[in-house]
Amino acid sequence: MSNLVEIHDLNVAFDGVPVLHGIDLHVARGEALGLVGESGCGKSVTWLAALGLLPTKATVTGSVTLEQTELLGASRTALEPVRGGRIAMIFQDPSSSLNPVIRVGRQIMEALALHRGLRGDAARTEALRLMDLVGIPDAKARFKLYPHEFSGGQAQRIMIAMALAGEPDLLIADEPTTALDATIQAQILDLLAKLREEMGMALVFISHDLGAVAQVCEQVCVMYAGRIVEQGPVGQLFDRPRHPYTRGLFDAIPRLDGPRLPLIPISGTVPDPRQMPTGCSFSPRCAHARAFCHKEGPELLPQRDGRSLACAYPLPEARANAAETAQVLS
Repeated sequence: MSNLVEIHDLNVAFDGVPVLHGIDLHVARGEALGLVGESGCGKSVTWLAALGLLPTKATVTGSVTLEQTELLGASRTALEPVRGGRIAMIFQDPSSSLNPVIRVGRQIMEALALHRGLRGDAARTEALRLMDLVGIPDAKARFKLYPHEFSGGQAQRIMIAMALAGEPDLLIADEPTTALDATIQAQILDLLAKLREEMGMALVFISHDLGAVAQVCEQVCVMYAGRIVEQGPVGQLFDRPRHPYTRGLFDAIPRLDGPRLPLIPISGTVPDPRQMPTGCSFSPRCAHARAFCHKEGPELLPQRDGRSLACAYPLPEARANAAETAQVLS
């Protein structure tokens, strides 16, 4: 598969404080890529920077290409057909993304007018089709409702319909299931997987939920403190996590079977970007850190098994607990 989007050496700083440190990743056509990590690791900032959506106080360097067309530094005129057209983004809180005083049908029609030039009856017909596509029951009757008249899960479906209005090549889903209950989460994940297969679009799924990532993604990048620390195929990485941070994320997952055991949380918190530790940024929280880890920051390097890893002393290539892995991958 050819790469649709390539990000190389992406660095972001706010008021001179670095928050992203040389991000390298790519998304192939039709591929589903997951970004996981604690809040504050830089998952959302990566893609907001790529689309030029950060505030003016942000300094962004590096390269972001869409089919070899550079996006960083591009003019607003050049970016307008990309945002929502070639690359669409949905967010975790639809209530803050939908306009509360405009009917949902009109909001979808506005997206269709902007990205596909549809107006009038043609736009209304297509908006109803999109509502049906994302599973809104009785779309014709609900076309004129306001956002507050929809449940959280249905409002998220409206957001997905708006994102699909431009027939994007890449859909970025930024924690789209965080505010939803477990049943609705599963429905939204199934919907995203179905839409991706039917439309042939690529998907970037940003989440802290390892199970959700395993359900919809083929590749996964684990981010910590503005860096990618481990990446590879989702089955391989989840079956044999080698970075201590990745292992820590698994250890913090509650078990649904067997006896109740205390969770093993990762001690401490993600470091403040203004007070980053020397050496490996995870070393103050890592039970496996050695003296070297507090002096030198590891590079993200390819491994013999096909993944990439940024750790001077990675965990052995031992298989994770089978029941645990099955629980996450199921």
